[in-house]
Amino acid sequence: MARADTRPVFDPAGHDDALRAALQELRTGRWMAMRALLADTASWSQWTRRTQVLAAMAAGTDVVRAWLAEEPSSIPAQVMHVRVTVERALRAHRDHNRRSHALWVEAWDVSETATRTAPHDPVPWVCLIALARMDREQSWAEHRVAPPDPTLPPGPWGLLAEADRRDPYNREAHHRILQFLYARTPSGRPSEAVAYARRAAESAPPGSALHALPLYVRAEHYRRGKGQDTALDLHWVAEDATREARHALHAWFNHCPAEERSPLDLNHLAHALWGALQFPEAARVFDALGPYCTPAPWTYRTPDPDRALRLFRQARTRSQSAADT
Repeated sequence: MARADTRPVFDPAGHDDALRAALQELRTGRWMAMRALLADTASWSQWTRRTQVLAAMAAGTDVVRAWLAEEPSSIPAQVMHVRVTVERALRAHRDHNRRSHALWVEAWDVSETATRTAPHDPVPWVCLIALARMDREQSWAEHRVAPPDPTLPPGPWGLLAEADRRDPYNREAHHRILQFLYARTPSGRPSEAVAYARRAAESAPPGSALHALPLYVRAEHYRRGKGQDTALDLHWVAEDATREARHALHAWFNHCPAEERSPLDLNHLAHALWGALQFPEAARVFDALGPYCTPAPWTYRTPDPDRALRLFRQARTRSQSAADT
């Protein structure tokens, strides 16, 4: 439990101390701790998250390449190679780098190969979904498959089905679909994303992180609409906003084991409950979070990282004060 005087920190590992130790080793150019961490990873959800966080750190280094050179037959090393290659392609696309197309093709090739070398692993399929957003024109057949619901557009639905077959309700796979839908609607209200998030949440079992998807869509709508510039911030206290926040609390947070909760999901839920004036409920989530603040969604209210940290702290203090009365 983190009280009001606990300083918040941005830490991608959150409560995962073993992941934090592996990240520290990565910063020094060593991969043995990463190998040991992945060998001890028991669930697909934890595997997906850990490989994603590790790749974000390793993408600017040659650490994974060194590991793969030492152990070319290692499946974890191959999967991390996929992760790093995809991360580099996505960064190049975001930065409008002239090599983005070549990196995209390379990332697709290594991801597709990994679907055969690691046939039971959802991560290569998640990576293929992540790359789909780079095909803005949906020129590749894999990116214009008929949707599972008539309210949704053609998209990488076959790739999602493959990921779900290996890890049903995989959190990152569905977030990658949201990113694909956002890329189709670069401005305005992402109505396709709204429909998709609601559909995914309605079909998810208790404890699934997909119950938090509507919170991300609402936060993205706020960011795109520059809600922080309005005089009255009614976006978060509307009836449907309150309903979405309370649904995520009861359907996901109350049923999900603490070690399976993503810090990003917890931050979105705490933010949504606080914004909806559900202070005692928000306090429970802040207590579960501890000091681990993530930039989003707090930076959607202010682009200044220091102010975002102060806002997190103010929201936590307000919520915990209400819970203590």
